[in-house]
Amino acid sequence: MNLDRLQANRFTSGDIELAFYEAGNPEGIPVLLIHGFASTAHVNWVSPGWFKTLVGAGYRVIALDNRGHGQSDKPHDPEAYHPETMAADAAGLIEDLDIAPAHVMGYSMGARITAFLALSRPELVRSVVFGGLGMGMVDGVGDWDPIADALLADSIDDVIDERGRMFRAFADQTKSDRLALAACIRTSRTLVDPDELGRADFPALIGIGTRDDIAGSAQELAQMMRRARALDIPNRDHMLAVGDKVFKAGVLDFLAQVDGGEF
Repeated sequence: MNLDRLQANRFTSGDIELAFYEAGNPEGIPVLLIHGFASTAHVNWVSPGWFKTLVGAGYRVIALDNRGHGQSDKPHDPEAYHPETMAADAAGLIEDLDIAPAHVMGYSMGARITAFLALSRPELVRSVVFGGLGMGMVDGVGDWDPIADALLADSIDDVIDERGRMFRAFADQTKSDRLALAACIRTSRTLVDPDELGRADFPALIGIGTRDDIAGSAQELAQMMRRARALDIPNRDHMLAVGDKVFKAGVLDFLAQVDGGEF
């Protein structure tokens, strides 16, 4: 199988049709991957080598395009993008494929979705990996309204805000629906309840680049949780940490420990 050219499968969540991609051992332990804002399954997980890494380790690997992204439907109504709704999309895919409990790994916005999924439907989740989002999922990650403004600007040349320019450039690079992304960023930032997270009993790995100025502390989030470990990804910022070899090695070690009953 050519892991660089995975074909989209489809499933329906409510009135939204979503795309997902699958590879690996059909009998292997399942890993569901949930990408970040303005990204896609291919950009976040295929191109950086995550499918190759996880398939090579014997897992059954599934990644979805979140609503508003990739090959999935792209509503322009902000009400379609609350993280509870996006977590329900992921839960529906786990149930449709009958793969519970699955390891679930999310990056950035995908980590937030993963948290809402694991807290609302713990029976579906074997473990979680939060990549690119630590205490930011509890405390917030600053004002992201300039990102919505940047996405709606006529040209990137009109965007002054530095973070807005970064995400606008990323959206242009991935040929995204900028109206859908602007709607998504306005309502997908609901904070995770720290008390709920503190009571949760699922194993968790929190991996963040040491130069990431968006995510918040991995160590503080790990200390808040009952069964969590922080992983520093050296010299990587928010955009570059996702494909780092230290991150991949740390995730493989974590999954093996969970599956071996050692975590």
